[in-house]
Amino acid sequence: MKAALALEDGTYLEGEAFGAEKTAVGEIVFCTSMTGYVEALTDPSYKGQILMMTYPLIGNYGVCREDFESDGVKVEGFVVRELCKKPSNWRSEMSVDELLKEYDVVGIEGVDTRMLTKKIRIYGSMKAAIGVEVEREKLIKIARDQPFISDIDLVDKVCVREPRRIDAKGKFEVVLIDCGVKRSIVRQLLKRGINLTLVPYNYPADKILEMNPDGVFISNGPGDPARVKETIETIRMLIGKLPMAGICLGHQLIALASGAKTFKLKFGHHGSNQPTKDLETGRVFISSQNHNFAVKEETLPKGFEVTQINLNDRTVEGLKHKDLPIITVQYHPEAGPGPHDTYFFFDRFLDLLRG
Repeated sequence: MKAALALEDGTYLEGEAFGAEKTAVGEIVFCTSMTGYVEALTDPSYKGQILMMTYPLIGNYGVCREDFESDGVKVEGFVVRELCKKPSNWRSEMSVDELLKEYDVVGIEGVDTRMLTKKIRIYGSMKAAIGVEVEREKLIKIARDQPFISDIDLVDKVCVREPRRIDAKGKFEVVLIDCGVKRSIVRQLLKRGINLTLVPYNYPADKILEMNPDGVFISNGPGDPARVKETIETIRMLIGKLPMAGICLGHQLIALASGAKTFKLKFGHHGSNQPTKDLETGRVFISSQNHNFAVKEETLPKGFEVTQINLNDRTVEGLKHKDLPIITVQYHPEAGPGPHDTYFFFDRFLDLLRG
C-alpha cells in the first residue's frame, strides 16, 4: 500500500507503507545507529517522535522481545530506506512489519533517508506526518498544524502509575523516579545488587523520604525537560538529603532543579557513535545518545562542575557536585555501544551509596 511522508516545510515524499495503516504525527529525528532498531523503537525517550534510521537496510535480523527497552513500541512512526521482509536470525520472533502492526504504529519505506538526514542537519528537526492514502496538501497541513514537541506533556504517557518494587536481594534501597525508564538501566542497577522501587514522575519528595532509601535515581524520558515540573520540584526537595544520579532527561532535570537552564539542540543527538570525553581522566569513549535538549553550561550554579563533554559540539555530557553526592550523564551508559565503555557510571553511583 502507498504511503507518504510530509514535513512542515512542504517536503512530500511517497513510499510504501508497512506496519499499521494509519496517519501519525510527530517530530522527525534521525538515528545514526547501524543496529539496535528494536531498542530504539521501544525506547520511551522517542515518544512523540517519528524515528528515521540513516542506515539504509533495516530489519535484517528481525525482532526479539528480549531486546525491548519497554513494554512495546513507543515511536509515533518509523521511516527507513529499505525494509527487510524476511529476516535471518535464530533469535528472531517476528519481522519489523509484524512488530509495528502489533503496536499500531505506521511505517514508510522507499524514501530518500540520506536527503532527509541532510535536510534535518541543515534546517533542524521538523514537525512531520506519515499518511496512508492521504491527499498531499492535507498531509502537509496535518504536519504543520500539530503542536511543537515542547508544547506536549509526554512523560505521563510512558511512566509507571503506582510504585513498584524490584528486589535484587542487595543491601541498598534506591527509589527510581520513572520518567520513561529503559529496561537496560534497571538491569544495570539490579546487577550491582541495588533493590529498586520505581515511582511515577510526579511522586512527592516527602513520600520518597518516608521510604528511607539509600539513594535516588532519575531516569531518561521523552520531551522538553522544562515541562516536567513535578519531578523538578521533587528533585529540588531531595538535593542534599540523599545520594542522587540521573541519566539523559534525569540529568537535565537535576540541572534544572539546581537552577540551571536547558536549550533545544538543532537536530539532537540520536545514535550509538557519539564521541564523549571524560575531563577527569582524559579518556575518550563512544557513547549511545538519544536527546533533543542539553544543559546550558554557563547557567550551572556554584558547586556543579562539568565532568564530560560531547566532542562533536562541546555540549555538556556529565555533571557532578563538588560537595554533594550527585552525578549525572546526558548519554546512555546502559546502552553500551563500546560495548561496555560507559558502564562505570553505575559503579560510581554504587560508590555514592556506599558513602
